Amino acid sequence: MPGRLEGKTALVTGASRGLGRAISIKLADEGARVALNYRSGEAEVRTVADEIAARGGTPPLVVRADVSNKVEARAMVAKVLDAFGRLDILVNNAGITRDKSMRKLTDDDWTEVIATNLNSVYYCTSAAMKAMCDQKFGRIVNISSFVGQAGNFGQTNYSGSKGGVIAFTKSAAIELAKYNVTVNAIAPGFTETDMLSKVAPAVREQILAKIPMGRFGKPQDIAKAVAFLCSDGDYITGQQINVNGGVYM
Repeated sequence: MPGRLEGKTALVTGASRGLGRAISIKLADEGARVALNYRSGEAEVRTVADEIAARGGTPPLVVRADVSNKVEARAMVAKVLDAFGRLDILVNNAGITRDKSMRKLTDDDWTEVIATNLNSVYYCTSAAMKAMCDQKFGRIVNISSFVGQAGNFGQTNYSGSKGGVIAFTKSAAIELAKYNVTVNAIAPGFTETDMLSKVAPAVREQILAKIPMGRFGKPQDIAKAVAFLCSDGDYITGQQINVNGGVYM
């Protein structure tokens, strides 16, 4: 049986691990040809590409680019368009943290997070949207965070970037709707990724106690929501979908 995304092409930023890895594999499982972006960790992204191929997917295109750099981000999108001939799905997933209280936060801590988490969404979307508008089809999914909705101690830079992603999503959705290009955001809660693994065990237990569903999210939970928006979300745009186990409602 063909997958729900058979014949579609997708670009996932920050695809070497965590959410990006799971999203890339899920889109490929659904039949999409996938381009995997990474900034560092080439060995990791190659294992993602190998897994996709081993599962029967089309061998992915691997593209190194620092998406916080406008020149590299836009060159990456051009390379994907050149290789695939079209671009149907863009998942803006790349993100970093530099967690510190405001009293300790440096200007670099602020600008690096904003550049990677928010500026990259603009750079990649602005580069991809012309092709999507021309072909009258596009699905853009931006990975935000419940922290961008609720805030969190020690994450003014991260919450600022992720709140900005949600606001960007809404305005971009309004502008692109007439071209049959939808723009939505996924707002994960606490999810089992490298970011969460760095949290002290005692703090993890405190966090877990606040999640009504009693468990941390899995990357696959986020990947399934992304795949749904790309395959069945034809009349959904400008929304943030909360995949957080009930930690924020």
